[in-house]
Amino acid sequence: MEFKIGDKAVHPAHGVGEVTAIEKKSIAGTDKRFYILKIADTGMTVMVPTDGVERLGLRTVISKREAGKVMRELKKDEVAVTSQPWNRRYREYTEMLKSGSPIEVARVLRDLSRLRSDKELSFGERRLLEQARNLLVAELALAKEVDEAKVAKDIDKILG
Repeated sequence: MEFKIGDKAVHPAHGVGEVTAIEKKSIAGTDKRFYILKIADTGMTVMVPTDGVERLGLRTVISKREAGKVMRELKKDEVAVTSQPWNRRYREYTEMLKSGSPIEVARVLRDLSRLRSDKELSFGERRLLEQARNLLVAELALAKEVDEAKVAKDIDKILG
């Protein structure tokens, strides 16, 4: 997958960003090209080797149609992770977030939101819930071409 300057891309760990430059760097005597990605949510800059895009999971923003699938996933009445205790659940949810799949991120958000209404989440689970929410809100807003506040409101309505 190739990106151009100005393209929006989704980094599995950091969320939506914009390709601000493509630079050549010499590392250990070998020239490598990197996408310079400015993450929208944090302003952080991330360098991604152009030949490592697939391995890392850097991808384009989902389509409006795919955004609809993600919203339907949030509405499903199922639980993706049933592990006990919390630390085992935490590991599974972390792996789901790392996958970079918006459906997996939606499952994390859905499950942890429901779990939160039943009992107190651990600190780690609260962080994962916030991370999943931020990742989804940013990407869904771009996909649906609406502002993030509207997406956040829609998600809150679905999750109660």
